[in-house]
Amino acid sequence: MAETIDALQKLNDLEKNALPDVTIYTDGACSGNPGPGGWGAVVCYLNLESDLKGGTHQTTNNRMEMMAAIQGLKAVPLKAKVTIYTDSMYLRDGITRWMINWKKNGWKTADKKPVKNQDLWLELDQLLTTQEITWQWVKGHAGHEYNERADALARQGVIAQRMKML
Repeated sequence: MAETIDALQKLNDLEKNALPDVTIYTDGACSGNPGPGGWGAVVCYLNLESDLKGGTHQTTNNRMEMMAAIQGLKAVPLKAKVTIYTDSMYLRDGITRWMINWKKNGWKTADKKPVKNQDLWLELDQLLTTQEITWQWVKGHAGHEYNERADALARQGVIAQRMKML
């Protein structure tokens, strides 16, 4: 009963133009790098949790880390304050530190080479305009419940891709 009252209060707050809080935990995995890969995301809103997973038959770990964030953000149907937890420094630093210069330099790195995974960075950049997002790093494989859950989903995605290859 208390959860229902809490959820109703949060919905009432929404009516007062407050953005809802959504938390997304993400992870990517790859069997070989490149190789079959999977991504997982746990999206938490109010007292609801949704597990998302998928994969690709030939990919890299970094692409799966990025895809987990993309798919998690796509699952948020309304304007929200989103906190994304990732164990990928590549993803977190790419979004919070490097992307601004990549964009200024026409999607080139500091040494004038094309940015790797540009297609996914562009997709993430577009999604950044739809939500108010905070990026948090969490140490992987350190017992954090939701990070471990996202990791398990990502590994399930790898297994599904390997099964398709049989």
